[in-house]
Amino acid sequence: MYEDKKLVCKECGQEFVFTAGEQEFYAERGFQNEPQRCKACRDARKQATKANREMFTTTCANCGKEAKVPFQPSNDRPVYCSECFAAMKDQQ
Repeated sequence: MYEDKKLVCKECGQEFVFTAGEQEFYAERGFQNEPQRCKACRDARKQATKANREMFTTTCANCGKEAKVPFQPSNDRPVYCSECFAAMKDQQ
């Protein structure tokens, strides 16, 4: 049903292939627009966003270790380190 398409990256101007599998994935997720950037430019953009993210240091409410989180912790909700958060998530 889907065929590979050649698109041009709006960031670097290079041609890239929007594969049939990627098109199917986009359709399953309900995405209506084709990608405008090649994979390398999309990855670089994601990394730039992560690099600018401010991290906050707090204490894990479960184990007491130091934890770094991408949001300003408030006193009304507990904050967990990544290990405790993952363990709690697995229990659900």
